[in-house]
Amino acid sequence: MTHICKRILGLDVGDKRIGIAVSDEMGITAQVVGTLVRSQTTVDCGRIMKIAQEKGAELIVAGLPKKLNGSSSPQTKKVEAFLAELRKHSHIPIETWDERLTTTSAEAILIEADLRRKLRRDIIDSIAAQIMLQHYLDCNPVGESERDRGRK
Repeated sequence: MTHICKRILGLDVGDKRIGIAVSDEMGITAQVVGTLVRSQTTVDCGRIMKIAQEKGAELIVAGLPKKLNGSSSPQTKKVEAFLAELRKHSHIPIETWDERLTTTSAEAILIEADLRRKLRRDIIDSIAAQIMLQHYLDCNPVGESERDRGRK
């Protein structure tokens, strides 16, 4: 049985910035929210949870950076550690999604749009979050999570 999608917050977690995107209420499209400049982990978690609340998100999907062969990288471990801390601050579920090549795709889009390097740097993380979340939405119609699909 299909159901109306919950709003989903998408995160592209980097060392210096966190890109944020959100789905529409039907779970069809992802839109850019913005980019957070990283500070202290607990402060970052609080800011993300405030945005999740403002957007009415019922799920957070964070991009998990992996090597092209699918194995973990040093950055994978950093993101997993951040998400472990975020889960301590979150009352909503947090899932991960393979984000391989999303930053590369975002960079290509921004170069094609002929944006200056500084502007690209300022928005690339939010575009990467949007691409990752859109891929998640495309692979999970009507907002089904892996847990939802497993119950069928």
